[in-house]
Amino acid sequence: MNPFARYLKLSAVAVSGLTLCAQGAQAPQHIDIKQLSKKVEDVVVPLPNEVFGALNKLGSVNWKEYVRSNKGSNFTERPRIALLLGTVIADGFIAVQAEDAPTVKEIGQRVLALSKGIGVGNSITPHAKAIIEAADKRKWENVRQELDRTQNSVQQAMNEVHDEKLSQLVSLGGWLRGTEVLTAVVTKRFSTDGAELLHQPDLLAYFQMRLQAMPEFDLAIIREIQGALVEVKPLIDVGNAHISPESVKKINEITTRLDYGIVTRD
Repeated sequence: MNPFARYLKLSAVAVSGLTLCAQGAQAPQHIDIKQLSKKVEDVVVPLPNEVFGALNKLGSVNWKEYVRSNKGSNFTERPRIALLLGTVIADGFIAVQAEDAPTVKEIGQRVLALSKGIGVGNSITPHAKAIIEAADKRKWENVRQELDRTQNSVQQAMNEVHDEKLSQLVSLGGWLRGTEVLTAVVTKRFSTDGAELLHQPDLLAYFQMRLQAMPEFDLAIIREIQGALVEVKPLIDVGNAHISPESVKKINEITTRLDYGIVTRD
């Protein structure tokens, strides 16, 4: 397998995958994370819509329980802003699952403010406006599409100005927040198929490698994430075995701690 020698560029590949959340789809007998993802170079990238939709098919989820009202602190360090932006975009997908229009609109404004903080606000303005307008009309599929486009536009704009490392931090922040919610849902009502959604060893290895290449970002939260990914690796990289309920709970504890660190000022 290619050792991830090139940067992950989510904006370069069209979204693909099995839409299990489509109306009338049957509950899967087995979940393959690769069917709920897009593959960019040699890295499997989970798609929030598909992962959350698969969880719905495993059993009804009260998504309102996972909607977050805390908007996060205001940071000046661009790496911290990038991490926070990723979590906020993930929060947008969760709020859409909950069909929480006021929160979605707030997230649209928050995404725009954070994007301006890392110098890509102009690329995001039309998406933020479209998110707010679609949420007003309760057009949830339109909101999902704009959230996808928002993340792609942020990353493309940063890559164009050679801020690939910040782009990777946006992806990392979103993955951590999504994993926190995923593990919370699965912990509450454990299933082997739900836990299988966590089987993402290549993506974890990718983030570890990218963080090692960011020595200039000498921030406590970055160091904390690096250490935590070492803890998470043996919990999800289980080969052909199943991820245990205890491992799911432990991953939730770790990602919850990291998420708190991302949104809270030291």
